[in-house]
Amino acid sequence: MNLDVREVAELSPDERASLFERDAGVADVRGDVRDIVSRVREEGDVAVREFCREFDGVEVGNIDVTDAAERAYDEIDDDVREAIETAAANVRQFHERQMPDDWRESFDGDANGASGENGALGRRELGRRFRPIERVGVYVPGGTAAYPSSVLMGVIPAKVAGVDHVAVATPPADPIHPVTLAAIHVAGADAVYSVGGAQAVSALAYGTETVKAVQKVVGPGNKWVTAAKADVRGDVDIDFLAGPSEILVVADETADPEFVAADLVAQAEHDPNASVVAVTADAELAAAIGDAVEARAADCERADVVESALSNDASGVLLARSMSEAVLFAEEYAAEHLSIQADDDEALLDRIANAGSVFLGPYTPVAAGDYASGTNHVLPTSGGAKRYGGLSVDTFLRSSTVQRLDEGALSNLSSTITTLAEAEGLGAHAESVRTRLRDTEDE
Repeated sequence: MNLDVREVAELSPDERASLFERDAGVADVRGDVRDIVSRVREEGDVAVREFCREFDGVEVGNIDVTDAAERAYDEIDDDVREAIETAAANVRQFHERQMPDDWRESFDGDANGASGENGALGRRELGRRFRPIERVGVYVPGGTAAYPSSVLMGVIPAKVAGVDHVAVATPPADPIHPVTLAAIHVAGADAVYSVGGAQAVSALAYGTETVKAVQKVVGPGNKWVTAAKADVRGDVDIDFLAGPSEILVVADETADPEFVAADLVAQAEHDPNASVVAVTADAELAAAIGDAVEARAADCERADVVESALSNDASGVLLARSMSEAVLFAEEYAAEHLSIQADDDEALLDRIANAGSVFLGPYTPVAAGDYASGTNHVLPTSGGAKRYGGLSVDTFLRSSTVQRLDEGALSNLSSTITTLAEAEGLGAHAESVRTRLRDTEDE
């Protein structure tokens, strides 16, 4: 399967729409998902078991399979266990670096206070404090397939943040893949539920007889999971709505076409609807990338999935008139995964703000971030990187501001506060200040 080379400047409106809109297909299932979410909310475990039977073909006995995670850890191969432990340590180390510190400072000069608009000495002390959400649900795709990396990316940042109860929901199977369960144990989840799809999101959001309700639901999933997250949002918080995986490689004439092709094909094997794009200003490189993709795609184990992804309208090799045009394309594209394989990669990075995760240089494949470098692979898609970032410790924290004013500081601000309050027609606000200062003013 070859990727045709198209010129960025010659893309038609329809071609640009396919590249930049990258529809996840969520709208097509919203009605059905709404019914699933409603039934689970009303009927609890009964509805969960019915949907597991209907959609997964599994008769679920115990929905809570937390004990199976610890057993699986002891049963898997030593090399797989070691790989999970190594990846988990790297993910944990990176996310620990993200933890913010509480702070409080004086905003009126030195610690002894300073005079303000009324000439009084006073201290205005302001700060910020961070506390974790108490209960979080992490959705992990799976069932008979193993996605230990998704476990680590969802659970570890929550535990680093200090979340008290982290529950994992993963599709049922007989048995659930032991590697997924082992990763859940390593990551430190507090509960594991054998339920997938929209019914899992609803169970986590509203609770059932078995599933404990959470305050936030995070994690990747198919369009049914994404639609369910959209439906429960407002009753609980979510991370974001994500579609099929995507990669954009920005490459100059120094890039190795085999490296670029390897990353494109790797991303294509995720999903037939994945978007894989390379953009370069070098025509010879563009043609070589297309040839290398064709050779690699033919030898893939998931060749049918890869071919579908490479064939869709959101994939291709693009030829820019200059690297500046390539950068402008990257900014508009706002990729989930942005690979920059160029001699001046740092300079190009400085010009790009919109990206979920960035991979610099020829020896930084996206697979490194998918599994073990330590960064998080739960990232915004479909241009979401223009508005928000990927999963992080921040996802699981709440912040509160803190303030303390002494009498002098309040006196210094009194005119500003009362003038603005009365301009808004809120006299009681103004009076709440005057009441505190009346004795001082009388003196």
